[in-house]
Parts: sequence; structure tokens; C-alpha cells
Amino acid sequence: MKKSIIFFICLDISALISCGPQRMKEQNGLFPVVQNGNCGYIDRTGKMVITPQFDDAGTFTEELAPVEINDRWGYIDRTGEMVIQPQFDKAWSFSEGLAHVEIENKFGYIDKLGRVVIKPQFDGVLPFTEELARVEIGEKFIFIDKKGGIVIDNPEISYAWPFIEGLAKVEIGDKWGFIDKKGKLAIKPQFDGTGYFSQGLAPVEIKGKDGYIDKTGRIVIKPQFDEAGQFFEGLAPIIIGGKGGYIDKTGTIVIKPQFDYVLPFSEGLALIKIGEKWGYVDKTGKTMIKPVFDEAKDFHKGLAEVKIDNVWGYIDKTGKYVWNPAEK
Repeated sequence: MKKSIIFFICLDISALISCGPQRMKEQNGLFPVVQNGNCGYIDRTGKMVITPQFDDAGTFTEELAPVEINDRWGYIDRTGEMVIQPQFDKAWSFSEGLAHVEIENKFGYIDKLGRVVIKPQFDGVLPFTEELARVEIGEKFIFIDKKGGIVIDNPEISYAWPFIEGLAKVEIGDKWGFIDKKGKLAIKPQFDGTGYFSQGLAPVEIKGKDGYIDKTGRIVIKPQFDEAGQFFEGLAPIIIGGKGGYIDKTGTIVIKPQFDYVLPFSEGLALIKIGEKWGYVDKTGKTMIKPVFDEAKDFHKGLAEVKIDNVWGYIDKTGKYVWNPAEK
């Protein structure tokens, strides 16, 4: 299947939580940073609130964050106190009260007391979403509940992603469709590719073009785009003829294709690429932060993570640095 922005959903649910750019959304107003080789946390003003002392550090969700000390992962609270001692080979952020961890190359889930509630037995896992988690056993993809019970086990599914807005996208044969939480096909596999549902619509690929369907599987925006992404804040990124712009939920182009790449909106701003540099535009297409960054992430809680010359920092919505390691 062609490379497509239908897979960008502003939430990298499969990436290892780390001080690097790939991580789940920050939820509690604390942001991981690196100083002198150690990880700590700043607030939205750039003030250091948890002293850099960890080998690696992840994102706060549900009041806890995973941190690494001496090759072992545990969890701290917002004061920096270690509330779950480092004992896991790897650890990820909490979602719906549980976090997945790795022990001896197997994955399971713990609760906020650090108790193993679903023993490490899976070859791959994703966070819980909508009370279910997609896990892997060998080449098999199944869904479990929070007690570890198998809820969906369909041997015809060759790949599966988490539940979003009540549906999970699955691959059966060489086509993609959606199942409901009982494992029944809600939208039969018929697409060459698909993204997640967001704001009631999902991008799909048919014969090399992307369009959108509703939750009945009905095409509501005909396939006409070279690439198409999820709707966030009422707009979705699209690419036509090598240039990116944005459409509304009627399929009307509201920001003409003019950028070299585009990503979804978050907190009123969207990442756009011109040449090799990234910047931010508002919903009228006006440039709010000039494209000067080598890499950049979307805004969460008023800050965005950006990189220039291999140095990551945080900017506010005016483009001003609140944390710039190059100046520390």
C-alpha cells in the first residue's frame, strides 16, 4: 500500500515512551526534557519541576510517568517520587488505569500500584482503549479485556489496530475493514488501506486514491486525494499533486494545497512542511510560526517539541522557546 498520512493520528500508541520525539500525548502539564544527559521535567513556563536524574523518561498520563534508572523502568508521580520501583525491562504510559510493561521479552499489564494484573505472556501489545487492548501471540492478533480474558479471537484477521470511536480497523486477506467490540464485521474488508475513525469519519484508500467513509461504511467524500488524514478540530490534511492542504467534513478545500507536507490540527495549529523545514499554520492557512525547524511535533497543553541541529526544545504558540537546551 502506498505511503499515506491516514496513519497519522497525533498519537503514536506503539512507540516506546521516551525522552525522544515519539511518545503519547502529555496529559498533565509536565514535559520531559534532557539536561546534561539526564531526564527531568519542566512545566509550561519552562521551569524545571523535577530535577534531571533519570536515564530516560516518558510522558505523564493519569498522574504517573515511566522513568528508567540503571536499565530498569519504574514510575514516578508529579512530585518526582518513585511510586513503582524500577523493575521492568521497558515500561509505557498508563491508559485507562493500566500500563503495559516488558519482562524478559514478553509483554503484560500492571495497575497503578505496580501489581501485575495481566501476566507478561504476549509477543506484542498496545495500550487499552475503550476497555480493550490488542495483543499479539505469535502472528495472531486478538483483543483482551482488563482481566486478560480473550474477547475477540478471529483467525482470519491478519492485522489489527486498537478501538477508536467504537470500531477497530482490521486486515483480512489483503483488504481493510472494521470490526465492532463483539468482533463482528461492522464494515466489510474492501479498502486498500484505511485510517482510524475521528469525528465520525475515516480515510480510506480505493484504487490509489483516498476518500472518507462514515460508520456505516458509506463513502461520504469520494476518493480523490493522493493522501488523506484523520479529521481533528473539523479539518483533515490532504495531498493533491504533491502539495498539501486541508478540507472540512463536506470535502471542501478550506486551505488550498500549497505545502510540501501537512499534518492534523492540534490546539488550533497544524504542522506544515516547506522544503525541508517545519512550521505551523492556523485554520485560515496563515503562517503563525515560520518553517525553521528540522523536525517538530504538534501542540499539547500549549507547547510543541521542536528540533534544530539535533537539539530538541519546546516552544509556545508564539514560536518563542520556553526550553532551549542550546541556551542552557
